[in-house]
Amino acid sequence: MGLTFHAVTGELPLVQRVWSATCDAPTDFTSVAKSCSMIAFTRAGGALTVSLRGPETRATRMICPRDYEYFGVDLRLGAYLPLFPPSGLADLNDARLPTGSGGRIVLDNRDWEMPTEHNVDVFLERLVRAGLLVFDPLVDEIRHGDRPRAMSERTAQIRFRRAVGISRRKLVSIEQARQAARLLAAGAPIAEVVTNCGYYDQPQLARAMRWATGHTPGELRSPTAFLAY
Repeated sequence: MGLTFHAVTGELPLVQRVWSATCDAPTDFTSVAKSCSMIAFTRAGGALTVSLRGPETRATRMICPRDYEYFGVDLRLGAYLPLFPPSGLADLNDARLPTGSGGRIVLDNRDWEMPTEHNVDVFLERLVRAGLLVFDPLVDEIRHGDRPRAMSERTAQIRFRRAVGISRRKLVSIEQARQAARLLAAGAPIAEVVTNCGYYDQPQLARAMRWATGHTPGELRSPTAFLAY
């Protein structure tokens, strides 16, 4: 079967989704451009590692090795760890958190119990209480083109980039491309995707799919493209 993704049910504050994945055979796949930051946990050979990942501004071809297991937390836009600003983690400049005795995570000179995909909410709540995971409530306003009262455009953009790691303009283009890719993968006609996702014409859509997914619109409509959103 290769790589298999699962969504972990339940809603958590500051979290878009919790997911898990298993790989029973080496599998090539494409990590689609994304705007959110992530905490990723990898199990391999009896060891568990923890990585912090920022937004991805382009598609990346990857290989999932055999017998690897993963779970991860996609953070809500505006949620981030101030010790690891998202801009410094962008485009796979991951930070790997050290682990101590008993596999505990070392963060901010303290050790934390290693979570599972089913109790990761406890881990996140503890980080919030310790001030290690924060949320900027103004990011959503700025994202939609509003400027918070008494804040200059420049200050708003700096604040947005600090919490998200990319500019608002880049975020909009990533989200537009992800929506188009999902529609194409579901079999929607290319011309319809151009119109519904706000592209000027098919060449513009094709260019966006290239940088965001590594595939052409035609390839995305075939069942052979394996994409990780």
